[in-house]
Amino acid sequence: MHTYYDAIYVSPHLDDVTLSCGGQVYQRCQSGQRVLIVSITAGDPPDSTVSSYAQSLHKRWELVADAVAARRAEDIAACRILGADWLHWDLPDCIYRYHPETGDPLYLSDPDIFGAVHEAEYLLIEQLRVQMVALPLAGEIIAPLTLGNHVDHTLTRQAAEAAFGVPQLWYYEDYPYAQKAGALEQVIAANREGWAATTVALSEEALAAKIAAIKAFQSQLSTFFRDEDDLATQVRTFSTQVGGERLWRRTGAR
Repeated sequence: MHTYYDAIYVSPHLDDVTLSCGGQVYQRCQSGQRVLIVSITAGDPPDSTVSSYAQSLHKRWELVADAVAARRAEDIAACRILGADWLHWDLPDCIYRYHPETGDPLYLSDPDIFGAVHEAEYLLIEQLRVQMVALPLAGEIIAPLTLGNHVDHTLTRQAAEAAFGVPQLWYYEDYPYAQKAGALEQVIAANREGWAATTVALSEEALAAKIAAIKAFQSQLSTFFRDEDDLATQVRTFSTQVGGERLWRRTGAR
């Protein structure tokens, strides 16, 4: 890593920044800026045994063995397409995390991972805050807005706000959850401070690079898209709707 970056993008999972901000990351890198993508939950499961829920996801991803290692390799391929540096932290995805006292899985279903953060994980925010403070200096820090309410996105945003302060942060719209009607309005309305959006227009070259980088995550294709053609169609349609990619700041924050 370098000691300074023009922008650091904080990614809850190995694909979130590429999905949400891939076009602007590509354009920054093409203009000579240094960009770092930090993937928070890129760690291996704590042991070889994973829950039945995690196994069902592995089956969908067609990654029965070394699933996380395969996903890290996908992320490296995507970052190379975009031109960004990458940093993989060792915290496991929420589907691999267990209660520190009982040893039971904390999240066992889709409603679990798109619900409230488990009370056993509140200390994770401070752990992540400490790690974030130790990141290289950066001109901008961009964190998830938490559209979709995924627990890992929530933890990431809360830790980033604790580490850098709300006034210093930019927030990106978590894609593809941003496509869901009302998802953006729900998050914006949940905060008392005002919000201001900045739209980053994307060149055709940047949009094509973003689509190519998303395709690098072959294991995740079936989670969000029917096939690669559907991927390209959805990404292009959403980009047209918003004028590229949107970033947000909380204007009333103190």
